[in-house]
Amino acid sequence: MIDKLEFIEDKYEDLSHKISEPEIIADQAVWKKLVKEHASIEPIVLKFRDYKEVVKGIEESKAMLQDDNDKDFEEMVKLELSELQQKREDYEEELKIMLLPKDPNDDKNVIVEIRGAAGGEEAALFAGSLFRLYTRYAERQGWKVEVLSSNATDIGGYKEVIFEIDGKGAYSRLKYESGAHRVQRVPDTEASGRIHTSTSTVAVLPEAEDVDVEINMNDLRIDVFRSGGHGGQSVNTTDSAVRVTHLPSGLVVSCQDEKSQLKNKDKAIKILKSRLLDLEIARQHAEIASERKSQVGTGDRSERIRTYNFPQGRVTDHRIGMTIYQLDSFMDGDIDQMLDSLITSAQADKLKGNSED
Repeated sequence: MIDKLEFIEDKYEDLSHKISEPEIIADQAVWKKLVKEHASIEPIVLKFRDYKEVVKGIEESKAMLQDDNDKDFEEMVKLELSELQQKREDYEEELKIMLLPKDPNDDKNVIVEIRGAAGGEEAALFAGSLFRLYTRYAERQGWKVEVLSSNATDIGGYKEVIFEIDGKGAYSRLKYESGAHRVQRVPDTEASGRIHTSTSTVAVLPEAEDVDVEINMNDLRIDVFRSGGHGGQSVNTTDSAVRVTHLPSGLVVSCQDEKSQLKNKDKAIKILKSRLLDLEIARQHAEIASERKSQVGTGDRSERIRTYNFPQGRVTDHRIGMTIYQLDSFMDGDIDQMLDSLITSAQADKLKGNSED
């Protein structure tokens, strides 16, 4: 590990010199690439330097103990040595995690797709609750939310809602939310007070950039139709809704929220690109999963990952066996505790996998 850290530190120093050279600065494309690489390894280098200072302190403390000292001074040095040794262990664990292969999509924005699944109207209402949960979380993070496509129900839920969350590191925080979310609660429409169980599915896709997915426009079939609102009424009187079919994969995306046909087409292609990127990521993950199963699950949309039990005021994540009893605040977007635990679990699994290799 030390050899790898020293290599990274040397690379950091080299990049520090390069990004200040006038000829590099003149080529903005190259300069931006080097600055991004420099910034990505800086936290590792700074932590490694802190680690080396602690190791130096341990050596100095041990040398002091070999000299003739009075009892009080010796006890003070021993206490300092113990603290430094604990700090060294902590830094080593942090550095191991920092050296884990980084998901190249972690810094990306996300496109989130939520659909009511089993449970009819109650599932659609819960899809609306999940939409609010992620919207509130995004607000807490200072991230921007834009609805790309929605199919609302008459009583306030969603058969489907697709939205973009624009914020640095959004994918790294939300990628483990993909899966089936189960809710147990008494619906407002239930007169007898009987608890219903429903599910909604969540798909978290990294936003695809042009360099990630290249679409041949000849592979697309684009159909236009009149937008439909609740109960079948027309949202507007022009054929502004757009359905895009990607012929090679069979993926179909429809958008009708905008009055402009062009805007609907752009949004549909944006969603399509992210779905195609997600298919490629799923293929890569399947190859990895054949060798090692992830502790936080596969992220498959059919996999039940969490249960929201309203009568008992608790939410349980089945992948890591974690239960939180502040359901109201959780539904209001206070989900960092759960997300942190999922990320820590994934990191621990990667560390375990690396030690077995």
